[in-house]
Amino acid sequence: MKDKEIILRTNQLTKQFKQQKAVDGVSVSIEKGAIYGLIGRNGAGKTTFLRMIGGLAAPTSGEMEIFGFRSADGTLNGAFEKIGSLIEQPGIYPNMTAFENCRLKAICRGVYSEEYVNGKLTLAGLANVGKKTVGNFSLGMKQRLGIAMATIGEPELLILDEPINGLDPQGIIEVRDIIHRINQEQGITVIISSHILEELSKLATHYGIIHNGRLIEQLSHDELLGKCVSRLEIVVDSAEKAQPILRKLGCQFDVVTERVIFVNDHLEEGAAINRALVTGGVEVESLHRRNQSLEEYFISLISRA
Repeated sequence: MKDKEIILRTNQLTKQFKQQKAVDGVSVSIEKGAIYGLIGRNGAGKTTFLRMIGGLAAPTSGEMEIFGFRSADGTLNGAFEKIGSLIEQPGIYPNMTAFENCRLKAICRGVYSEEYVNGKLTLAGLANVGKKTVGNFSLGMKQRLGIAMATIGEPELLILDEPINGLDPQGIIEVRDIIHRINQEQGITVIISSHILEELSKLATHYGIIHNGRLIEQLSHDELLGKCVSRLEIVVDSAEKAQPILRKLGCQFDVVTERVIFVNDHLEEGAAINRALVTGGVEVESLHRRNQSLEEYFISLISRA
């Protein structure tokens, strides 16, 4: 199988402010066509890292290679023409319409077609907002407009910093759909940071987990699923009564509360475990198999770090 093309590499990338390293020796590699989820708590260094690879901040040390342009030989500025970004807040004029904002950005990129601008508004689901000024948009509409504007000029890499932060559930779904379409229909590689881990897991193909400025793990979605352990979650009338029965069956388990037990093995024997508990006089309210969530895996990883 042919290896995937790596479009972005960093080597020990570091950004230091006085005595504090906001980004500390981060080395990542991102494949063409990926949706790369950068996971970390607020203050972990995500935004600073994204600003560096987007050309908005200079590293203190370390190297970058983007689309074959390298910081080591001074050619990196050539890469930034291929990058679109939405970092922190969308750069929009509140007293202008969505069309006017997009058209201004397009003109700055040397594109004068109104049809092109309308295509970006359609992508963002903003084709029918008319002359409503952006200052009267909802937060979700502003985020969608910011993402559409970031794709003007047809970048090959799109950087999005916390694009779903503060959105309601409907807004999150809309933004997630736009990002998926940009990636699938236009073939744009996306780097997206977030601390809303369950939402990121519905979108990302690869992950980088950052903590205190350091990258502590980088893995694909399939690798993540392999590491997120499965378990049987059992709700009973009395965990105390259930424990000797589970021990007799040879189960490894954790007692979570007086009524909830997690069984960590014998995952294919749920029916037999249920039968043994009921026969032993334990009332079973529910028994189901569940995979550890991305958030639970992240928390366990951070705790070890």
